[in-house]
Amino acid sequence: MPERPTAPGPDGAGPPSVFAGAKEVLRQTGPRPLVPGGSGLAQLKAVVSTLERDEDPDTIVLGAVPFDLAQPGALRVGPAERSQGPLRGAPGRRPTVASSRPVPPPQVYAEEVRVALERIGAGEAEKVVLARSLELTGLEEWSVPDLAARLAGRNPAATALAVPVDDPARADARWLVGASPELLLRRRGPSVLLRPLAGSIPRSPEPTEDLRRAEALMGSEKDRREHAYVVEAVVEGLKPFCRTVSAPEPELLATPAVWHLATRVTALLTDRSTTSVDLVAALHPTPAVGGTPRAGALAVIRDVEQLERGLYAGAVGWQDGDGDGEWVVAVRCAEVRGRSLRIFGGAGIVAGSVPSAEVAETAAKMRTVLDAAVG
Repeated sequence: MPERPTAPGPDGAGPPSVFAGAKEVLRQTGPRPLVPGGSGLAQLKAVVSTLERDEDPDTIVLGAVPFDLAQPGALRVGPAERSQGPLRGAPGRRPTVASSRPVPPPQVYAEEVRVALERIGAGEAEKVVLARSLELTGLEEWSVPDLAARLAGRNPAATALAVPVDDPARADARWLVGASPELLLRRRGPSVLLRPLAGSIPRSPEPTEDLRRAEALMGSEKDRREHAYVVEAVVEGLKPFCRTVSAPEPELLATPAVWHLATRVTALLTDRSTTSVDLVAALHPTPAVGGTPRAGALAVIRDVEQLERGLYAGAVGWQDGDGDGEWVVAVRCAEVRGRSLRIFGGAGIVAGSVPSAEVAETAAKMRTVLDAAVG
């Protein structure tokens, strides 16, 4: 029977934390204390010792680390329930939208892209990922379980997620909710699987045009170059931990709103003591959400981007006591708090990018959450 996420957690603990793929749903309910450490990086480093102190074999760490690992993380420890099948839920009632506000406005975002292109041209970076958001205010509160279930139903190949940023028992708690198509990494014993995405184009409802766009993406020198930056960085990041790494040619991956270039990267760990969180700490943020070279790209983001990302473009996932785990990149996500819904979208900027096209790309990416939220 598929998992239904609509019931709140017990003892006033708020809705369950959810990490749901096409075949399995993980849920944490009840009290979910934070992993100690404060920052995302410190929390990742504390995961193994935290799990070693818990005698319950069902205990996992589940949650999110931010785009900037120096900022606060939201990894929580507690028993998890596993069920087979996709995430399901009652349709639920969508709040009526009272107001919406793009942050920054599209014309300002286009100017940010132009500035990033100037700095790329000056040699400061080869790729920079810039994000923007759409802030919605509802007449009623947004339901975290309903939104997660609708996202799962609309995006069956994605990983649906709902993790609390604040104490989930608080009535005004913030949540990160989304349907990520991008697997950062999955560790099962010595085997590691990654599927980085970079290079994308909005889809078309007209089949012939949709196919033309997919073929154009596969043949785009700019997008292939953008994708190669990500794959090369992932492979280099894995080498210190792995005895073999394989990265074939990219393929097309379709979501309801966007075509992506994707590469299935596989690797074998040299040392079985290397856990999934060790790999997250080494790889995140990849050029898929930051850029390359990392230091130069992050400097451009700090100077140019008019947005507080928080957990958006971070990593969301889980790890168990054996070091196994699965983590996705926190894209196609929104921050939910009461009547407020903040939807995010980002685009990779490289030499040859066109500001108006990047505005359209980010709008297409935000439609994943927007369509699930308002229909």
